[in-house]
Amino acid sequence: MARQITSHSNETLKRIRSLREKKYRVREGLFLAEGMRIVAEAVEAGAVPRMLVHGEEAAGHPLLRRLAAVTENAGGDVIETTREILAKLSSKDNPQSLLGVFAARETALEEIDRTAAFAWVVCQSLKDPGNLGTILRTADAVGAGGVILLDQSCDPYSVEAVRASMGALFTQVVVQTDGASFLRWLRQGPGQLVGASLNTSHDYQAVRYERPTFVFMGNEQSGLPADYEAACDALVKIPMVGKADSLNVAVSCAVLLYEVFNQARR
Repeated sequence: MARQITSHSNETLKRIRSLREKKYRVREGLFLAEGMRIVAEAVEAGAVPRMLVHGEEAAGHPLLRRLAAVTENAGGDVIETTREILAKLSSKDNPQSLLGVFAARETALEEIDRTAAFAWVVCQSLKDPGNLGTILRTADAVGAGGVILLDQSCDPYSVEAVRASMGALFTQVVVQTDGASFLRWLRQGPGQLVGASLNTSHDYQAVRYERPTFVFMGNEQSGLPADYEAACDALVKIPMVGKADSLNVAVSCAVLLYEVFNQARR
């Protein structure tokens, strides 16, 4: 049964709100997921909330009752609070009716079975959590294995990245490492590293993608550095005939992933 907390000074609620900051997420090993749909997809993927916080208006929702039962059966905490406090926890004037607190998954490169999927995404110094969330969502859509983040990329457990992933954070493997470690690991087994680049004439549809393909995306502003491009097995370019000189990195990643996907399924 949910316990009611209506005090802004409650220590549990203060702890939950602190998870909006990366230093507290790292210290606690926890992160926030907002919204009943995302929390439900997390549970369906096998992630059990450590805590659930819901508003009074959601108390009778049948899905909430199921999520609360899963949480309590695993020893988690279910809290009912006011809409005003939910807004404080989420920093939104129009907050979701449910927040879930989950344990962050720490996955090392050595734990990955690279042959379990036809494609993986590698992001170098990605800065926008919205882009990361969208890339995770696309990777899930095509059945990729996951996303490998290099060189101080943005936090996949930020509220913004989790929200943009629409639950895909819970279905995709996420690894955080540095470029040198990744390249050493990559060369120890099968895998084709294909970089998205403006410094090539190779059309992305003219390349034969091997299994597994590691789709390599660079920073939003500067793209892949020259040394990373030199490490790629192939560089590919998406043709553009309009006046814009580049595509959003998440859009570019989606175009490339779907080409790899289409070649694999044909």
